[in-house]
Amino acid sequence: MKKVKYLIMDVDGTLTDGKIYMSGHGEAYKAFNIKDGYGIHDIAIPAGIIPVIITGRSSDIVLQRGSELGIKDIYQGVIDKIEKMQSVAPDLSKVAYIGDDINDLSCMLLIKEAGGLVGCPKNAARQVIEVSDYIADHNGGEGAVRDFIEWLLDESQ
Repeated sequence: MKKVKYLIMDVDGTLTDGKIYMSGHGEAYKAFNIKDGYGIHDIAIPAGIIPVIITGRSSDIVLQRGSELGIKDIYQGVIDKIEKMQSVAPDLSKVAYIGDDINDLSCMLLIKEAGGLVGCPKNAARQVIEVSDYIADHNGGEGAVRDFIEWLLDESQ
């Protein structure tokens, strides 16, 4: 397997449990798993993998958490994930992507076709599970990203 250069991640349902806690003033909270954070900050980045967030929603919470983890490439409010992904990582054979729902499928299929790797949380949508190279032992927001990172590094050995 070629070395993975980029780890592209969705947020809601992948890095979080998919719940959106809202107040009368808008989004108030998102819950992130510390194991995912450790996997990104202390395993993926030192291994030379560049973490990237591409998400359809926009949230200051994601910017704050991403900054804590050393993620420099955070793209929010993205309508066309394929276009953004290709501008960030033109060689899709060196991309690993983890997502959980139908809006991730087009990116996942392009990456697979190019020879990259795709994964998903255990509780991803059925269609996403069917195309994934790796299905995490954990649900989204419960360590699925860490599972995927560890699997990627095992695959590259």
